[in-house]
Amino acid sequence: MPASDLHFERKNGYDTLTPEDSRKMEKTAADYMRFLGAAKTEREAHDEAVKLLEAAGFRSFEQAGKKPLRPGDRIYRSCAGKTLAAAIIGKKNPEEGLRLIGAHTDAPRIDIKQNPLYESGELALLDTHYYGGIKKYQWVTVPLALHGVFIKTDGTKVAVKIGENESDPVFYISDLLIHMSQDQMKKSLAEGISGENLDIIAGSAPSADTKRKNRIKYRVLELLAKQYDVKEEDFSSAELEAVPAAKPREVGFDRSLIAAYGHDDRVCAYSALYALLNTKGTPERTLCALLCDKEEIGSYGATGMQSNFFENTVAEIIEGSGRTCTPLALMRALRNTKALSADVNSAYDPLYASAYEKKNAAFINQGACITKATGARGKSGASDANAEFVAEVRGIFGRGGVIWQTGELGKVDQGGGGTISMLMAHYGMDVVDCGVPVLSMHAPVEVVAKLDLYMTCKGFLAFFNDKQETR
Repeated sequence: MPASDLHFERKNGYDTLTPEDSRKMEKTAADYMRFLGAAKTEREAHDEAVKLLEAAGFRSFEQAGKKPLRPGDRIYRSCAGKTLAAAIIGKKNPEEGLRLIGAHTDAPRIDIKQNPLYESGELALLDTHYYGGIKKYQWVTVPLALHGVFIKTDGTKVAVKIGENESDPVFYISDLLIHMSQDQMKKSLAEGISGENLDIIAGSAPSADTKRKNRIKYRVLELLAKQYDVKEEDFSSAELEAVPAAKPREVGFDRSLIAAYGHDDRVCAYSALYALLNTKGTPERTLCALLCDKEEIGSYGATGMQSNFFENTVAEIIEGSGRTCTPLALMRALRNTKALSADVNSAYDPLYASAYEKKNAAFINQGACITKATGARGKSGASDANAEFVAEVRGIFGRGGVIWQTGELGKVDQGGGGTISMLMAHYGMDVVDCGVPVLSMHAPVEVVAKLDLYMTCKGFLAFFNDKQETR
């Protein structure tokens, strides 16, 4: 073997990018930016995904009715309008295993509490509870949009989206001015802004009804009643989320990057959808894209990966395919599945180089990132993929012409994080983390590279369509 073949050298993906891939990359980036701009909550991500699926001929389990599933059928199944599983039925018995790509669509944000509206200091404010891991100081003094739903006792769902159009008002969390911040500036970044101080300014003008107490608060209630036909009690059964009021934008003179809210992990959710939507014909094995909720808070709840939604979906596929779904059949289908846990990794940031171990960090424009083990410090909370399966994925990406890299989340004792991979591995399936490197992960605005996005889409498509079986 020539000496040059023994050495592994990282390369910028643009050095080997073909003109055809360059064209597809720009189209994929534009399509993704449209998706992300419309999908700022897990509910909206679910609904946007369903639109894409139905436009491509997928039908819901309910639409499929009692007709048996046939190879080539394209179906999807929802849970509470937040979590979604979409599949293309394969030729082989589901007991022989699926090809699965699982991602999540929830993102760090500011949630509105159930009894939120109050008046203080001539302002109407909304009390909040942040969701997921955030640096609280990043969320003050930026324009915010309000997305979500009120659910009335009669079951009526009232959708809310304020702050996205140029003519809309936005919302705002204040910070203490620098001239009076002597005490605040002595605190750590973690302590400078408290969770209870992340309350949102919702108004300042009083109601014309001078007999009312708390007239500024009441004016907000009057406006909500007029526009949405809701009252204060309806907040108790609402899900309202404050997110950055900004559209995805290209970054840099060369427009090679994308800045947006929610790349973590909607960039991988979109990549999983891309792979499914671009699969032609009938696959050998059933292919499934699983878009979960609640990952940022531990994957709990009925819409999280710790629920039995996925295994129930596999059971429905087995039964729908004309086979009896015994506990053993379900166990075999899950155990024989091969999966990618599609989640982002941290891109090396030269401004904070001391937090990274450079040889094992992911880099912008070096492609999709395979992460063998996540977790923290001593790999706590990691599934730690088998080397055999990592080698298999390497082979798939190589045959598919995918630019890829490996990466860890920071120095051993510095970083760490979890994904749904350990919950997928619980079934005994082969699984490894793979996704897009991100700058400023969990910030209100994150950055990814178009090349890395496209190579992740291309890699996921190769994973679904590779013809070389290793078992």
